[in-house]
Parts: sequence; structure tokens; C-alpha cells
Amino acid sequence: MVEEAPNFKPACAIEAENGPICPECGSARLYKDGLRYLADGSTVQRYLCRECAYRFCWPKREPLQKTSKHNLKTEANIKTSQCSSRALALLEPSVEGAMSDAEQGEKRAAGATRLSEEEVKGKILEFAWWLKKQGHSDKTIQGYVEMLKLLAASGANIFEPESVKESLARLEKGSSWRHAAVCAYSKFAEMHKLHWEKPKVNRVRLLPFIPLERELDDLIAAANKKTACFLQLLKETGMRAGEAIQLKWTDVDFERRTITLNAPEKGGNPRAFKVSPKLIEMLNCLPRKMEKIFPVSYTALKCNFLRVRRKLAHKLQNPRLLQISFHTFRHWKATMEYHKTRDPLYVKELLGHKKLDTTLLYIQIEKTLFQSSSTDEFTVKIAKTPEEIQSLLAVGFEWVGVKDGLVYLRKRV
Repeated sequence: MVEEAPNFKPACAIEAENGPICPECGSARLYKDGLRYLADGSTVQRYLCRECAYRFCWPKREPLQKTSKHNLKTEANIKTSQCSSRALALLEPSVEGAMSDAEQGEKRAAGATRLSEEEVKGKILEFAWWLKKQGHSDKTIQGYVEMLKLLAASGANIFEPESVKESLARLEKGSSWRHAAVCAYSKFAEMHKLHWEKPKVNRVRLLPFIPLERELDDLIAAANKKTACFLQLLKETGMRAGEAIQLKWTDVDFERRTITLNAPEKGGNPRAFKVSPKLIEMLNCLPRKMEKIFPVSYTALKCNFLRVRRKLAHKLQNPRLLQISFHTFRHWKATMEYHKTRDPLYVKELLGHKKLDTTLLYIQIEKTLFQSSSTDEFTVKIAKTPEEIQSLLAVGFEWVGVKDGLVYLRKRV
């Protein structure tokens, strides 16, 4: 989870020659953003880029010299260095106290020997590399690694399934967290061929928060040019934030006003979206110096959004705004599209869901939100020729069925 930035007090832009520059986009237009206090008691200046909202420290400190034992690299360390930095940044590789396969097998067979902290880190690091080879995404690897670290920190011996069950029983966590922890350890047990009987978890799926459209528009209006365009894109397409941040300029057809998503997440299908002239104009206002439309990190973009959200919630005295996240735009889009079309299959394809059960959640939300205003009254038309069918479909009528050679169509009042 990304922590919110401290109180932000803009200073004058820094454009001095040979001064600090943004490592993300190379811009020298920076704000001073407080001090970072280091472990040795010293401080270093923190900056915020005015172009891409990336936060960094300057001057950069040289890394501490490590002893010779840390300079040793095993074959496993070399392989795992190829993994995504996002998935492996949570770990510190170490070879101190490494054991042979025979010694590890003896310790696991004994069942009473607990691994040292360095050995646990090494095993989780190997697990991350194994997940990478299995084809899991970086976000999945990062989540599984974090879960195993939390289980180990709670006192569980990750090579003893019963010890893991005891830790899960002691930890006072929600059903969603427990379900994620069970999934993570199941993969770890699969890797090491451990006998693991999954504990029963009664997972309760909470209904997502659906804001008003004007609340989303308020956030878009309060954000800077780049963040506002990103939020407008999420609102109109229902993309996941990770999908939107990977878009390239070549994915946008400005003449036809379409955006093609060729890199979907979570195994979804590629999709194409028809967008509004407003979004096209917002995209045209962005610089095209890079291949990607949003050449910033997800962390920088989210920090900027959290800052805007906090300030706007205080200014408008609307605490509901604090419940809005990037994914909330996706929930809002799905609910509104089902309210317009009443077609769960269309919403499923729009969102890229693999299962219809995931989409059915928005049907329940829609019925709750629009119970008082919804109506089941329809205008029914009968078409006999292809031209009549085409004209009725063009004005919003939906195909119902065919009987006695006549095509029946309807449109909600």
C-alpha cells in the first residue's frame, strides 16, 4: 500500500543548471517537498516533479559498502535478479546460512527445526522466481510474496503446514485477507510438494462503493492535466488502472475516437472502446515525447491522486470522496452500463471478466441504487424487413425474438 505524502508546501520551481532533475521524465521543473530523515540522523531534500508528479530525493546517497559475504552470488540469486523489481523489492537476497538440498530435506523431515530469518528470505525469493517462471504477473507475485512474509513474521514455520494454520487462526484478519493468504501458501506448498489441506475460509465479498457522477467529475476537475486525463479515461472505459497506464499513443485512433487495449490484465481479452470528444481533446493536450501516453510510475500517479482527493474532500467537506480509488471508476462504469443496457454479457465483455459471476455483482448493485427510479415499461416494435430492423436498432431498440416471420424489438421507456 502506498503511503500518502506529507503536507505539501509548494516552493519556487528549480531550474538551476547542474541541479536536480527528475529520474522519471528528466524534467528540471521541480517543487521542494520536505525532508527525508535517514537512519544515521542526517536529512536529504525531497522533490516533486511538476511534469509527472514523481517524488524522489536529491542528492542520492551512495549505497553502503557490503562485506564480502554479501558480494557472493549463488546461481539462484543471479536468476532471481531477472525478476521484476516490483515483485522482488520486498526482499533482500542473502546467501548467509545457505544449506544444501539434503540438509534442507532433513530439516523439513524433522519438523521441529525452524529456519533462520535469512533462510526464510532466501526461500521466499526462490518462490518468487518460481512464480515468474510459471507465468504469473508481477502484481500476483508481489501479493504472494507479501503474504508469505507476513505469515513468517507472525511466527509460522513456512515448511510446516500445521504451523501456518495455527498462525492463520491466531491472526485477526478479514475473510478476504485469509483467502489471499491461503492461496499464496497453496502455491508455496505446490512448489515444495508439501501436504497441505486448505483450511475453510468463509469469504464474504463486500459490495463496492459507487459514487455519484458529479463526485467523479469533481475529482477530474481538481486534478492536474495528466491526472485528469487518466481519470477521465478510467471513467469512460472502465479499464483497470494498470491497463490504462500501459497504453501507448499507437493504441489511440483520434479520427475514429477509439482506444484499443492490447495488454489486458488478469487474463482478460483485448478490447476496444469508443470514447467521447472530450477525452480526445484531453489526450491531444498531453505531450507526446514518450511512447506511452502516461510515462509515469503507478506509484507517482497514485500519490498525486491521493493528494488531490484529500484536498478536495476537505475543501468541499465531502468525506465520501475519500472512498474513491482508481478502481472505483471501474465499479461506477460497470454499474452505469448495466443500468443502461440490462445486458450482463455486454458488461462482461466491456470489463474483460473471465467469468459471468464476477459481472453479476453489478446487477445486485444496480437494483439497489436504482430501485426507486427504475421501470420495466417498454416500447415494442415489429419489423418485417432488414431495413426496418436496421433503423430500429439504430435508435436504441433491442432484439427480442422472431415469431411467424416477424422480428420483435423493444426499447426501455
